[in-house]
Amino acid sequence: MHLMTPRKLKIAFLGSRGIPRCYSGFETFVEEISVRLARIGHDVTVYNRVPFNKFRGGTFEGVRIVRLPTIPAKGTDTLVHSALSTSHSLLSRFDAIYYCGVGSSIFSLPARLRGAKTVVNVDGADWERAKWGRMGKTWLKWSERMAARFADSVIADHPRIQERYRKQFGIECALIPYGADVVESDPGIGTLQRFNLIDRGYFLYVSRLTPENRADLVMEAYLASEAKTPLIVVGDAPYVSAYLKRLRALADQSNGRIRMIGYQFGDDYRQLSFHARAFIFPTTIEATRPVLLEQMGMGAHIIACDTPANRHILGNTAEWFSNENPKYSLSQLFRRSAASSSCDSESKGQMAQERIRRLYSWDTVARQYHDLFVTLTHSCKSDPASRDVHIAKQE
Repeated sequence: MHLMTPRKLKIAFLGSRGIPRCYSGFETFVEEISVRLARIGHDVTVYNRVPFNKFRGGTFEGVRIVRLPTIPAKGTDTLVHSALSTSHSLLSRFDAIYYCGVGSSIFSLPARLRGAKTVVNVDGADWERAKWGRMGKTWLKWSERMAARFADSVIADHPRIQERYRKQFGIECALIPYGADVVESDPGIGTLQRFNLIDRGYFLYVSRLTPENRADLVMEAYLASEAKTPLIVVGDAPYVSAYLKRLRALADQSNGRIRMIGYQFGDDYRQLSFHARAFIFPTTIEATRPVLLEQMGMGAHIIACDTPANRHILGNTAEWFSNENPKYSLSQLFRRSAASSSCDSESKGQMAQERIRRLYSWDTVARQYHDLFVTLTHSCKSDPASRDVHIAKQE
């Protein structure tokens, strides 16, 4: 990507667990965008959350790292860290502060009063997630109002989020999705060998293991299918021990066919994704899920829950199971895919990769954020001539 930055902007990213990526889609997003913005000359800071992010360096690929603690409990984790990060940021005179997640939106007010332009990525209807109790849901609903009222810009990653904020709060969100890379060549099979797997010889599920991501549905449908092809479950989650206990009980019923292998990152994640028979995506949340874009970039054979939000992202690049009778519908696709001699998915995988190149490349997303920050800080007018500095990720 080529951009010209008229002057160096001081930009901070708050609310994620930090970089390098270590947990979920927000961390991937922050790493990809912050590094690209730093590469073109912006002064970028990311606030890392201790003890979750173990990185101890002062910089990461040109991005300054500030490590601050939190109270590691579900109701306090993000809130405490965002409060400390905002307090620290007020001393640094940032031009723009980006908050990851609507739950931290209240802190955009003191940041804005201090003179920074504030951006809040609301990340879907977070209060709908099953992990939150009544108090948490109430806080998140209230936080949506605070984001609409106090932030200079609210980011929606999906048109349905944008439409909801327009109708409910009367504001126009900036529509900027997450991104992904297209994997052109085989990343290797070392990780497969370590887990005793073979190419196209397993189904793959990847997510934080929280109820709204429906790993239990995937496991139950898989067990009902009686498929012999293993199901590999990548991910974990804090604060939901009862749900994790249920998932482990389902895995125990599989006689080793369901294997929960925890978080996997970097080459391990890429190899597992690239060589899977099919990637299963059961989520119905109306948002752009980074893991789905990543799997599209891998050219994966995707089996997804049939919802308008998912069809908006995937187009005609997936196989679909019904959300009306998801367990039966998904079990049939498990059975059919396991019995086939091949996934017969190369064409759809190529279409998915082309869709990523066209709509969801990280360079395209970074260009949109560059323009947003420049516009918010009134540094210059965005124009077609402002695309002359190379910031594409170095090989």
